[in-house]
Amino acid sequence: MQVVQDEEKGKDAERAKWYTDVIQQAELADYSPVKGCMVIRPYGYALWENIWKPLDQMIKDTGHQNAYFPMFIPESFLNKEKEHVEGFAPECAVVTHGGGKKLEEPLIVRPTSETIINHMFAKWVQSWRDLPLLINQWANVVRWEMRTRLFLRTTEFLWQEGHTAHASEKEAEEEAAKMLDVYRQLAEEWLALPVITGQKTDNERFRGAVRTYCIEAMMRDGKALQAGTSHYLGQNFAKAFGIQFQNQAGDLEFAYQTSWGVSTRLVGAVVMGHGDEKGLILPPRIAPIQVVIVPIYKTDEEKAVVMERCNQLFAELKPTVRVHIDDRDNYTPGFKFNHWEKRGVPVRFNIGPKDVQKNVVEVVRRDTGEKMRDYSTENLPAKVDELLKTVQKAIFERALTMRTENTATVDSYDQFKKQLADKGGFVMAYWAGSSEDELKIKEETKATIRAIPFNQEAGTGKCFYTGQPATQKALFAVAY
Repeated sequence: MQVVQDEEKGKDAERAKWYTDVIQQAELADYSPVKGCMVIRPYGYALWENIWKPLDQMIKDTGHQNAYFPMFIPESFLNKEKEHVEGFAPECAVVTHGGGKKLEEPLIVRPTSETIINHMFAKWVQSWRDLPLLINQWANVVRWEMRTRLFLRTTEFLWQEGHTAHASEKEAEEEAAKMLDVYRQLAEEWLALPVITGQKTDNERFRGAVRTYCIEAMMRDGKALQAGTSHYLGQNFAKAFGIQFQNQAGDLEFAYQTSWGVSTRLVGAVVMGHGDEKGLILPPRIAPIQVVIVPIYKTDEEKAVVMERCNQLFAELKPTVRVHIDDRDNYTPGFKFNHWEKRGVPVRFNIGPKDVQKNVVEVVRRDTGEKMRDYSTENLPAKVDELLKTVQKAIFERALTMRTENTATVDSYDQFKKQLADKGGFVMAYWAGSSEDELKIKEETKATIRAIPFNQEAGTGKCFYTGQPATQKALFAVAY
């Protein structure tokens, strides 16, 4: 057993080094002088922009409005919802002095904004006519993490957090489900990451919520990554903060609420979900550069001819494609090929003097390494558009195949442990255990219930752990 554990530790260390190397070599981020924090570099921020911009539009399309709330939260606010404060207290950064004086009340640097937003909701909501209240915020948050990793878990990170108030439980539940599906669409259609949607167990539930829903993605090492969550909060925060409204019958009632969010963790998901030994593999829809043009020449005369053609192609593609010409003279074509492979650019055009003569280019796909020589440049924008769609779909299908091949169903705890030890990945099993049983499994195997999946066939079986009758399966995995 010790040998197996040592081997696994060695693999984890190797994966961690690969992940950090890829991020730094691709210039996505770097370490900050403040422990646990990161500096997001321009290429990394461009990638984040290409993730949050479509999400922002989807959020607005579902009727939500953006707003901004202070990052400093009175300590007393956090104490109003007991379970919430217990969940976040160990991670809080607290400001005790300002302006050279001790503050009358300590301020919490927001770990999440339920409390301060609900304080404002209580002022804004008086009648059923004020509902639903649909607010979204793009902000930074601080959680004092002990173990940090670039993008995946940092002391400060960027995110989006939605907060809503409704007149009925049904409406709030529908909101939580709707926003979870928005996250699914973002993950699958933009990040090319297939995800499993489901409900968290009480052990994994957001503290202060009634129910937590999630999207779970499999990384290329078989581990799970929680890529987004949506919470039905019930009336917990409404009662704590006095968010009451007069309903249509004239009676006072507490609002029903939701909150939901995703963060810069999604950048880490893209790195680990698609990357290989050469570096990043970026889905075209979110890639900062979709096509890079690399001119190849030896003489000044060849340079003039090749660069003229490169500039022509750049002008043709620019209106519809994020395209870049690598016209650096102080690097060889081979260096440039490696440079852009590390950065995950989906498509590369290599253009030499003979290509100019034949009105073609050599096209290289980053995801497969496939080279298409003598690729005609006629009607190029439409052809590139189709090519990028093909690459986007291929990256998604590759990730889906990998998840399918690394998902197993087991009937016993012995099978469960063997599967995790031998292959890892996702494990599905009938489940009727308790929260205590779940914690024991985590202690023994490091695996947790990532979700009770929504999409599972109706049926009954025996719980793989307790042997009791069960009506649903749970998805287990070791997670980041």
